[in-house]
This record gives sequence, structure tokens and C-alpha cells, in this order.
Amino acid sequence: MLCGADVLKRLNNLPMKFKFITLLVCAALSLGVTNDAFAATKKHTTQAKSAKAKKAIYSKKRSNRPAVQYAALVVDTDSGRVLFEKNAEATRYPASLTKMMTLYLTFDALKHGDLDLDQRLTASEKASQQPQTNIALDEGDQITVRTAIESLVVRSANDAAMVLGEKLGRTEFNFALMMTQKARELGMKSTVFRNPSGLPDPKQYTTAMDMAKLGIALRRDFPEYYHYFKLTSFEHNGITYPGHNRVMERYPGVDGIKTGYIRASGYNLVTSAERDGHRIVAVIMGGTSGSSRDKQMVSLLNRTFEQLRGRGTASDKGAANDNSSMTLHDSDRKFRPNNS
Repeated sequence: MLCGADVLKRLNNLPMKFKFITLLVCAALSLGVTNDAFAATKKHTTQAKSAKAKKAIYSKKRSNRPAVQYAALVVDTDSGRVLFEKNAEATRYPASLTKMMTLYLTFDALKHGDLDLDQRLTASEKASQQPQTNIALDEGDQITVRTAIESLVVRSANDAAMVLGEKLGRTEFNFALMMTQKARELGMKSTVFRNPSGLPDPKQYTTAMDMAKLGIALRRDFPEYYHYFKLTSFEHNGITYPGHNRVMERYPGVDGIKTGYIRASGYNLVTSAERDGHRIVAVIMGGTSGSSRDKQMVSLLNRTFEQLRGRGTASDKGAANDNSSMTLHDSDRKFRPNNS
């Protein structure tokens, strides 16, 4: 203590006036130490509460993020009938399915004369820094709009997606706003875009239902450009890049459209197919692997077309994921994407 027993003992040898002054000083010093200790304790308590609050907020944000959960949807594009759905409106990460909207806005710009297929676009520093998959663009490299489209469809190139996004929106942020606005116009009420590629962002999300709407809108609104989704390879700088869409290669009648994967989303796929005069769009999100997702899609397509031909059963096993069953059904539920 600042005024301990030894100090108080010495006060006996001092005149009364000095005793009083010394006692006042001791009291002041003790009060100062007490206040400092109280302030330090209060600061520590406040910091602990703040850290606890931040942890709670972070945990809350994490709990609201989409889980890697299997989702599937099949829609008859002519009637708008939902033929099958499982977790179709559960919030999910789109991964590279995001590039479908980047392509939608690119096709829209081509249609309105704001872009030309042979127009050369320059890669920015930001575009050159986009991780795989990409086509290894360096800052200042130029590619045509046509090549950028082909690289998004076939290679799912993140650098080319950024080139298109920055050309159309000037900045990535502005382009993301454009993407989300267009999503609302197409009736995609549960989708928010944050970048043109689908690279991880906790605030970028969608649903299988919304992705089906976008898939239908791409074919409906841009029949003159939809053939790009049939590409299985393309060449750039002397390198031939193969595609990722194995279902299109192995299933007659499929004409696109897009695969996607990030760790948080699982393996995603939107497929458009036509047989016997019936056209459908099918969506699978959250596959455990690329191969299992593709097998599930093929099974779903087979059962759907069998039902549409009137030869299918009401249910089937093993198409949902590795451990569950799904029932294909004729639903009264319908949807149509809004006309743009």
C-alpha cells in the first residue's frame, strides 16, 4: 500500500499539521490507485464483452450461411410445371453458376449493340489476379468478347468473367449490382450476386429455383447466342481447353448449360435438355463429387422423360444423393421467369 503501517507509524513523530497533510496525500493517492484499478477492470470487462459480442455475431452470421445441402429441381419449360423439387428454395452458394448471369448480361449487351463479338477487351490488374480456373490472362492482355464467352462456358474462366464484368459495369461492385437487379427482373427473388465469377463470398447466394429461372431465361431471351452453351472445347493462345460438362457429352438431347463448384457449395449443375418434343431444365446443387452429381443428373433426366412419355413410375430410388430417395411427381405448382 502507498500509506501502509510503516508510514502511519512515522506520523506519530510529526507535528499535527504535517500529520493532517500526510493523511490527505495518502487518501488522494489511494483513491487514484483505486480509480485506476477500477478503470482497468472496467476496460477489461468491456473488452471481454465486446469480444463475446463479436463472437456471437460471427457465429450468427455463420449459422445463417447456406449449408452444403442437396437440392434438386426439374421444370417443364413449356408448361412451367414443377415436375420434381427437393430443397429447391433453400439458400445455396451458386459457385460458377454465377457466370450464367454474367453471360446473360453479356448477351443482352450484344443484343443491344453495346458490345460486339469481335471487340477486344483488356484485362485489368484485378482480372489478372483471379484464381483458377482461368486462362492465365496477364494485365494488359486482350481477348475478344467471343473468346471471353467461350472461356466462361467451357473453361469457367474467372479472369475472363472479371474482364466482362468490368467492361459492362466499370467496376466489380457496380456489375454485381447490375447482376442482382437483373435477377429481380427475371423473378429471382432469393438471389444476390457479389462478383461475376462465383468465387467464394458469404453474401452471394441463390436457390435451385432461381437458377432454373435463369437457365430458362437464357434460352428464351437469347436464342441467337444460346449455341455457345453447346461448346465442349475452345482454343486460346494455341491451347485447347476441354469443357467440364460431362452430362452434355454423354446424354443425347442435352444442350447445356453450366457446372459450378466451390467447397462451400458442393457440386452444382444446371442442365437443359429436349426429347420427344419435351424440353426441361434440371438443377442439382450440393453434389458430393462431380461424377456423382453427373450420375444423379442423368438418372433424373431419364426418369423425367419417361414420366413425360407416360411410361414412368411415381417414384425411383438413388437419384437424389448417395443415401436418399426422391419422388418424381406432377405438381400443380408452376412458375415462369419474368419476361425481360
